[in-house]
Amino acid sequence: MLQAVPTTAELHTLVQTTNRMRAGIEQVVTGRSELVRTTVAVLLAEGHLLLEDVPGVGKTTLAKALARTIDCSVGRIQFTPDLLPSDLTGVNIFRSQTHEFEFRPGPLFAHVVIGDEINRASPKTQSALLECMQEAQATVDGQTYPLPRPFLVVATQNPVEMEGTYPLPEAQRDRFMARLTVGYPSVESELDMLDLQETSDPLDGMQPVTDAEQVARLIATARRLYAAPSVKRYIVELVTATREDHALRLGASPRAAIQLLRAAKSLAAMSGRDHVLPDDVQQLAEPVLAHRLLPSTESRLSGRTTSDTVREIVERIPLPTSGTGIPRERRATG
Repeated sequence: MLQAVPTTAELHTLVQTTNRMRAGIEQVVTGRSELVRTTVAVLLAEGHLLLEDVPGVGKTTLAKALARTIDCSVGRIQFTPDLLPSDLTGVNIFRSQTHEFEFRPGPLFAHVVIGDEINRASPKTQSALLECMQEAQATVDGQTYPLPRPFLVVATQNPVEMEGTYPLPEAQRDRFMARLTVGYPSVESELDMLDLQETSDPLDGMQPVTDAEQVARLIATARRLYAAPSVKRYIVELVTATREDHALRLGASPRAAIQLLRAAKSLAAMSGRDHVLPDDVQQLAEPVLAHRLLPSTESRLSGRTTSDTVREIVERIPLPTSGTGIPRERRATG
C-alpha cells in the first residue's frame, strides 16, 4: 500500500512553523540563513547534527537557540576528558529505605541534547552515544530504557588539531546526519552581533514557537514526501561514487544514503513542496556525506579535503533527466 503524500494544509503548517523557528534562531545567530535552514531540516529529518569549527564562533549558541524554539526537555553536556559513560546515560542508585535500585536518568534522556566539545571526551565516553543516537534508547546495567521522541543530538566539536581533542571514530561520525561549519561572520553580521549582545543575551528573550508533540507531527509529514525512483537512483549513484573514488579510502555507508534522502525530504517540505527534487539532494550532499569519508594518503598530503571530493562527485554525476515530479496517482493510498 502506498502512503499518501502530505496535504496542502499539512505542508502549510510545516512551512509556517519552520519559518517561525528559523526567524527565532536568526535573531540570535545573525547572517547565517543557510546554516539555520539546514539545521532545522536535520531536526525534521529526525537526524543528529555535528557543528565543527574553532571556539567562539557560535556553535553552542546555535544549538541552544534551536532548543529554545521548541517547548521540550533539553539536556546539556560539557564533554571533558574525565567524563564517564554513566555521566551521560545515568546510574542505578541503591535506596536503603526500599532495598531496591532506582534508575536516575542522565542528561541524554531529553528531547534535545546539546553536547559541547564532544571530541574532548575519551572514545569510551563517546561510544555511550552510539546506541542512543541510532536506536533512541540507552542500556544501563542490562536494562534498556527508551529515550523521548523526537530525540535530537546537537554536538559541537573543535578541530582535531587543537590541544586536548580526540578524533571521533568512524562509527560515531556516521551517526550524525550532517556536519556543518559555522565559520566567521561577515563584518556587517559581527557589528549586528555587537549591537545585539552589548547589554543582554538574546537567548534570554527567546520564546518557543512549537512543542515536541508538533515537531513529531512535522517529522511524520516530512517523511511522507514523495521521492521519484530517479531521485533515489541519483542518491545511490552519489553514494556509490564515494566508494569508488581513488581520492577516498572510506566511502559513504548505506546509512548515509538513507539519511541523505530523509534530509532532502525535509528540505523540500520546508520549501512547500510535496516531492523531492535533485536540487534538494545536491544542496545537502556535502554536509551529509563529507564527514563520513576518509581521504586517501595522497589526498591528505595534497591538502584535498573530503568536502572537495564530494563537490567534484556532485558535478560529475549527471542529474536525472525525467521522472522527478510526483504522479497524481501517488496522492492517494492504494
